[in-house]
Amino acid sequence: MPALELASFTKSYGTLEVIHGIDLDIEEGSFTVFVGPSGCGKSTLLRMIAGLEKITGGELRIEGARMNEANPVERGVTMVFQNYALYPHMSVRKNIGFGLKMLGVPRDQIEERVLHAARSLQIEPLLDRKPAQLSGGQRQRVAIGRAIVREPRLFLFDEPLSNLDAELRVAMRVELAKLHQEIGATMIYVTHDQTEALTLADKIVVLRDGRIEQQGSPMELYEDPANEFVAGFIGSPRMNFLPGHYTAGVIALEAGPCVAFAPEGGALAEGAAVKIGVRPEHFGPGSAGLLQLPAHVDVIENLGGTRYIYGSLETGLNIIAETRDPRPPKPGSALMLCAAPEHLLAFDAAGNRLRGRFQVKAAA
Repeated sequence: MPALELASFTKSYGTLEVIHGIDLDIEEGSFTVFVGPSGCGKSTLLRMIAGLEKITGGELRIEGARMNEANPVERGVTMVFQNYALYPHMSVRKNIGFGLKMLGVPRDQIEERVLHAARSLQIEPLLDRKPAQLSGGQRQRVAIGRAIVREPRLFLFDEPLSNLDAELRVAMRVELAKLHQEIGATMIYVTHDQTEALTLADKIVVLRDGRIEQQGSPMELYEDPANEFVAGFIGSPRMNFLPGHYTAGVIALEAGPCVAFAPEGGALAEGAAVKIGVRPEHFGPGSAGLLQLPAHVDVIENLGGTRYIYGSLETGLNIIAETRDPRPPKPGSALMLCAAPEHLLAFDAAGNRLRGRFQVKAAA
């Protein structure tokens, strides 16, 4: 039985519908990430699950029980917010245990749970400090500890790392992954950062305009995106998209090369607009049988062992390629970017994935 089930889930504010009939199952013990651009409805969806937003339509089931009208405590969920929401006058110990105190849990049990959570999060030496004496990362650990002691059925995280600096975000991602492995709880995590989604999730749910675009494992979404939106959103730097047109079994790119393409499931309309997608890491040295694109090197971004080439094609289209060559081309130089047929993806004018077989041909 799934830990959480959403069936025909909707949310409206008056006549404005913001969540459109979502169907979703979340397995027990999984780490599921809701990801998407700002305004896609991911935080609203999380708040509906938590009981902080009223459900307009559909059904919410937690461990098989309908929970549409249940209050947050009855749902057995706990939520960690973007802002830590700690009581400034209380010690870390009291902040973590406060929710249990309000529920009437005996003092000895509160102390036991607080100590266990503090050890798990490596904040035991901080228990007698006040929030003002803590760093941002330590405060976020306290907020997570407050959630752990409740022993909930579901942990809900609403962009909990967005207030931290880049280095601390990386460290906290590792800590969250370790925490999930240790306690084995069901976790749902909201972020607009697809890097967080790829590194943390067992399952990613990509949202846009209150609808699910695709759901699956991180590598499923990265290697086999359902549409142009998912292909462009998942992956950093983003996928390159090369516009062209389909005629007589060939996609003629505006940048020059022609690519033979045999679509699955029937013919593609003559003259149809098509885009070919190539990820930056799939560009490499040229050889026979590869898609070849002459480019102008604009900027080199050096990230240590990896370098990104930001360039432009003869058509003016910007393009990104990854290289690990310790001697990358210099800005202002010419470069031939090449990609193998097995690394190409095709999308129609509406952004839908076109499945089929590629074979690169020489430019006409």
